[in-house]
Amino acid sequence: MMLTNYGGELAALLVAFFWTITALAFEVATKRIGSLAVNITRLVFAMVFLSLFSWIYRGIALPIDASAHAWLWLSLSGLIGFVFGDYFLFHSYRLISSRIAMLIMTFVPPVTAVLGWVILGEKMTSYHLIGMALTVTGISITIFSKPNGQNIKLNYPVKGLLYAFFGVLGQAGGLVLSKYGMQDYSPFASTQIRIIAGMVGFGIIIAFAGKTKSIIKALSNKKALAGITLGSFFGPFLGVSFSLVAIQLTSTGIASTIMAIVPILIIPPAAILLKQKVKLMDYIGAAISVTGVVMFFV
Repeated sequence: MMLTNYGGELAALLVAFFWTITALAFEVATKRIGSLAVNITRLVFAMVFLSLFSWIYRGIALPIDASAHAWLWLSLSGLIGFVFGDYFLFHSYRLISSRIAMLIMTFVPPVTAVLGWVILGEKMTSYHLIGMALTVTGISITIFSKPNGQNIKLNYPVKGLLYAFFGVLGQAGGLVLSKYGMQDYSPFASTQIRIIAGMVGFGIIIAFAGKTKSIIKALSNKKALAGITLGSFFGPFLGVSFSLVAIQLTSTGIASTIMAIVPILIIPPAAILLKQKVKLMDYIGAAISVTGVVMFFV
């Protein structure tokens, strides 16, 4: 079978690379100006990139040609994925650490597969399920392997764990609803609709929280803005758009599994740029995950 028959899987793999760059960029920005400022700003920047792209590629800057069905379900997807999911995920970092939150986020592929089956009627072969299990296992091993020989706590705040699980539901639900709403419509224009809904959602949160002035002040941080610009280009613009390309061409379960390998792909740049030590368990986890991903291509 030709490699071109795996367009969805290849798009999902490309998304994982995009999101690896995004993770590093947003980490820098979040430490400087906070998660709320990063969340709303990244969507605004991504909307600018998408509008320019759509104007050049489609001849119209905004998704004014989308159907009512697309607007309804893609907007709901944006609220669930960008606002609900990311809001709780970012807040879980402070309560249980980003590493444990990412460990919980390994549940996204199986939850997505279940929702895809229930809502879209998608099915995965036993071979694909084994590939998913291997990939998720490898990711878990890599995340669970903590550097510097520190012990891992067995007790974490229930609130933090719950927030992380809300992040799982947000990502999985947002992806499945995106496929249901998008159908054959442009993935890039579909991303615009999701982002518009996300900006409205975060705008309401910021207004009610009284954070408008602090958000505006945070934007004066040039290093944070540089990180947001880079992260927005490879994240909400390219990453999210290509994730919709992936689910348009393959099942949401397969796509979400491949896109979840960011903790594996981030090992080399983290070792080179952040001088983090790579342990034996990291290599083992990476090998298991790669084996699982390969099973989607054979």
